[in-house]
Amino acid sequence: MFEFIKGTLIEKTPIKAIVEAAGIGYRLSIPLNTYTRLPAPKSPVELYLSHIVREDSEALYAFATQEERDLFETLLTISGIGPKTGIAIIGHIDISSFQRAIAASDTRLLSKIPGIGKKTAERLVIEMRDKFKTYAKKEKGAAVTFGAGDILLSDALNALINLGYGPIDAQKAIAAVLEEKKDETDLGRLITAALQKI
Repeated sequence: MFEFIKGTLIEKTPIKAIVEAAGIGYRLSIPLNTYTRLPAPKSPVELYLSHIVREDSEALYAFATQEERDLFETLLTISGIGPKTGIAIIGHIDISSFQRAIAASDTRLLSKIPGIGKKTAERLVIEMRDKFKTYAKKEKGAAVTFGAGDILLSDALNALINLGYGPIDAQKAIAAVLEEKKDETDLGRLITAALQKI
């Protein structure tokens, strides 16, 4: 029903944003990673929307990118995943890391996301793997492919999370290292370098 909203950011908190568009203030539920990318209040903003209607409620969920919004809507098709859990997934792990975790059946990493237990993580792996394959066919090769390097990234991410760092900080640190050293294949060196970036 709604595709995106373009307007002025009036207020932001880690769980919601208020955007004024054409004289109307829209209260939008947002994931944590969208909050970190929002500009200062009174600035122009554009967010992608998902309109969720339930028997007893109606809400607008907003995302910084169209890909995150589309993943959120895909997650809602999985049994046991509601908007609250979907937004937690989007907010605590970036799309490429989520895809790698699914491809590597990394239920341990998925279980670190708030609201995701072991059984839900296992269900996510089974159901999302098929959905990512379908998505890859639609995108004709644009989707991420998975190889031995992705297991290395997953192991490095797990190590940083086990050391007490948040998933988003850990992902950013690893991404920063790989920008500088694209061919890094040693897990120890990758973790050490990532620790220096946090």
